Amino acid sequence: MVEGRRLPLSNLEKVLYPATGFTKGEVLHYYATVAEVLLPHLRDRAVSFLRYPDGPDGQVFFTKNVPPGTPDWVTTAEVPRVEGPSRMVLVQDLPSLMWAANLVAEFHTHQWLVDSPDEADRIVFDLDPGAPASIVQCCEVALWLRERLAADGIEAYAKTSGSKGLHLLAAVRGASSERVSGYAKELAVEAEKAMPRLALHRMTRNLRPGKVFVDWSQNAARKTTATPYTLRARPEPTVSAPVTWEEVEECGSPGRLDFHATDIAPRVQDYGDLLAPLLEPGSAGRLP
Repeated sequence: MVEGRRLPLSNLEKVLYPATGFTKGEVLHYYATVAEVLLPHLRDRAVSFLRYPDGPDGQVFFTKNVPPGTPDWVTTAEVPRVEGPSRMVLVQDLPSLMWAANLVAEFHTHQWLVDSPDEADRIVFDLDPGAPASIVQCCEVALWLRERLAADGIEAYAKTSGSKGLHLLAAVRGASSERVSGYAKELAVEAEKAMPRLALHRMTRNLRPGKVFVDWSQNAARKTTATPYTLRARPEPTVSAPVTWEEVEECGSPGRLDFHATDIAPRVQDYGDLLAPLLEPGSAGRLP
């Protein structure tokens, strides 16, 4: 039972991350442990699940519509799509989180709330390094973007992607996803002009080596980004973990910003939720 809800959990001893022996039971324990900081970033947002029920080496697939067998007490909502409205899951509380975690999935969310899909409340930059560039170079680009956003009165926060890169997030208001996407592209183009040997605003593959792709396109209304604190379907149980700007400034090697499930509870104890300001009323900036 989880907060009065009967919740069948399965295959708790199954190893999902063979490189470390991390089991499904440990995945569920992780999510229960970080629920207090994770749930506010999921609440009132339609969730896309990137499922990996047999681990990251098995079949990996997106589930966007409400999965078959979803309990009737799990909140769902109709959301707009180009091909027509569809119904998606909202993870609003601990029982819903544990039910979703039992599916073995990454959590991905839009940059808007289900009650106001026409207005974006987040801007996101996904900084993706092309080898031999790494998260170290992402941090350099992130610091430039932080200052550029601040010049427009928008305060940015950082988290690791849980893979190779870094995500920048900021709270915004009063603009559509289309407008936010346009503004994000403008800044990505500016970043490339300011740091031509480091930043790139186009995904063109032959331009990628040694540079950081500033992916502005995830601000499109249809796109989703890995939610803060989600586990990733990687060889090891890495997490999309919020980081301090001091950590970004001091990152001299990729390992400095490589966080696993077991690292997160101590970080939350030390820092609280570093992304909590995104959720505070009145914290959102307006696009120029």
